[in-house]
Amino acid sequence: MKTENFVLNGMMGLVVGDALGVPVEFMIREELKADPVIDMRNYGTHEQPKGTWSDDSSMAIATMDSLCQGVNYEDMMKKFCEWVLYGEYTPYGDVFDIGISTRKAILNYGKGIEPLQCGGKTEGDNGNGSLMRILPFALYVCGKYNNLCSIEENKAMNMVHKVSCLTHAHPRSQIGCGFYTRFLASILQNKGQNSLLDIMKESAKCTFKHYEQGIYPKVMTEELKAYERLHEIESFAGLSEDNIHSTGYVVHTLEAAIWCFITTNNYKDCVLKAVNLGGDTDTIGAVAGGLAGCYYGYENIPKDWLAVIKKREWIEELCNKMQMQIEKERV
Repeated sequence: MKTENFVLNGMMGLVVGDALGVPVEFMIREELKADPVIDMRNYGTHEQPKGTWSDDSSMAIATMDSLCQGVNYEDMMKKFCEWVLYGEYTPYGDVFDIGISTRKAILNYGKGIEPLQCGGKTEGDNGNGSLMRILPFALYVCGKYNNLCSIEENKAMNMVHKVSCLTHAHPRSQIGCGFYTRFLASILQNKGQNSLLDIMKESAKCTFKHYEQGIYPKVMTEELKAYERLHEIESFAGLSEDNIHSTGYVVHTLEAAIWCFITTNNYKDCVLKAVNLGGDTDTIGAVAGGLAGCYYGYENIPKDWLAVIKKREWIEELCNKMQMQIEKERV
């Protein structure tokens, strides 16, 4: 893996994609076709100034801050509580967006439930709330273990599943975070050597193989069918926009983000395509932006977009701190 600051690449890719989508969250696709997002916007859905990021970035930043001292699930939950209760990890000290399952999990922690038992386990607990914040942890395990294979891969993926369980413990949500982690690992290991499509094809193939190898309970592997459209990435890339859903359901969010990533050839077009799908625009922008940031690099995120991101210097300082922590722990 290159020694570039991949935490900065990915996290700023996520934050910028999130902020781009905040003003148009919940708008339908037809509305955005009539008035597409082409730049950072002021106000809109949540009446926030341009460059304002939402819960996606808040929870990812809180996770990153926790990881600067290593892996501690209790500490992550404490930081999520600080976000909800005191407005920590927000642009202006105010929480203006939080998912239902995430709120329930944080309340569970407040009641004294163990961190890894806080997340919802039902079919209805498969929103994108763990996927939207998994990027810093995915980067942590990718960086620490360098090459996700054999025992190291199994250990890393089990940790990813546990981080999902803090708020979303259903196997489908855990697997969604696993797919995203494997995609990021492949990007970090192979960009510059293989085409983007080849990287994603091979990564999808390896991820399905990982979950099918018999190390997980049957209830876990059965959930793979929810992600069946990712089995053939080349065919998936050829789908029309009409076949891509942009809801807050974890599978839809992952699919939409990957589709935007593999059907564009630069950061800007990827995140614009993501938010113009409508629906859960901030999260799809964040998830797609994380992939694109890791692949294209910080220097290819539009400078004028970066310039308006609230608390940018603080976020970038945390990115640098986490990068150093990873390098210190690298196996």
